[in-house]
Amino acid sequence: MVNKVAMLTAGGFAPCLSAAIGGLIERYTAVAPDVEIIAYRYGYEGLLKGDSIPVTRIVREHAARLDAFGGSPIGNSRVKLTNASDLVKRGLVAEGVEPLQAAADQLTADGVDVLHTIGGDDTNTTAADLAAFLASNGHELTVVGLPKTIDNDIIPVRQSLGAWTAAEQASRFAQNVIGEHNSASRMLIVHEVMGRNCGWLTAATAQAYREWLDSRAWLPEIGLSREAWDVHGVYIPEAVFDLDGEALRLKEAMDRIGSVNLFVSEGAGLDTILVELERSGADVPRDPFGHVKMDQINPGAWFGSKFAERLDAHKVMVQKS
Repeated sequence: MVNKVAMLTAGGFAPCLSAAIGGLIERYTAVAPDVEIIAYRYGYEGLLKGDSIPVTRIVREHAARLDAFGGSPIGNSRVKLTNASDLVKRGLVAEGVEPLQAAADQLTADGVDVLHTIGGDDTNTTAADLAAFLASNGHELTVVGLPKTIDNDIIPVRQSLGAWTAAEQASRFAQNVIGEHNSASRMLIVHEVMGRNCGWLTAATAQAYREWLDSRAWLPEIGLSREAWDVHGVYIPEAVFDLDGEALRLKEAMDRIGSVNLFVSEGAGLDTILVELERSGADVPRDPFGHVKMDQINPGAWFGSKFAERLDAHKVMVQKS
């Protein structure tokens, strides 16, 4: 019998976390109104700290309000329960404490029967680690992972939570950014889109943006040209990246149109960038899961600098949606 349910959100934000929390609360309220619900604050960090929010009667009655917001009201963090040294460094567990055991003990102390983990690959692989540990140590607990990722790369799921909204919003972002294409002669605009290993969001954003272009009426006689507003290059991690070949193609576009717009997945050309960094002796920063910290590598700026000199760009704008 289920008496108490807990939930947490973790990993990167997607435009579905708040709504997913609201939906879970509404469903439990409809089918099991007597079940107690808590939410751990800031993902697995809150679980390790025993920091939770009670889902009160007022929250249950107004859970639908969460549908109208992005982000996560209960907060996220990146915590890997099998990376003890990182958790000790962050003060989340004491030296010599097994993090999975600490999490299991907290769940037991809180009387949790079902734990919902709402997140992407890292969140749910961590949930699997926790579930396996609990099962092997006699803890009676059900862990239910709810996959979200704006990368839309969960096989065999065809559409993950947050993916289409992210593409729509990134397209709207691009509409404003690319409005700057003639703020200077020979303008290069790089729109960096999230996607470490998967280019789905970048491609879907470009598609949504070009559908918006189809809905516009143009007046090239005064300079309002679809060609100038268009996407001239889309770069994703799955495709081979030929900097010199692309530079030649885009140089022709720059000479003819006077501006170039690129959509770049943050993981595109990453191998090339890392080789350059390591060759120069630079440190490659990584997160607790071993992933390269994309915000510190800044692939969009790298693409901007490399293409700027080859295209003879007079002005470069790099924006990340």
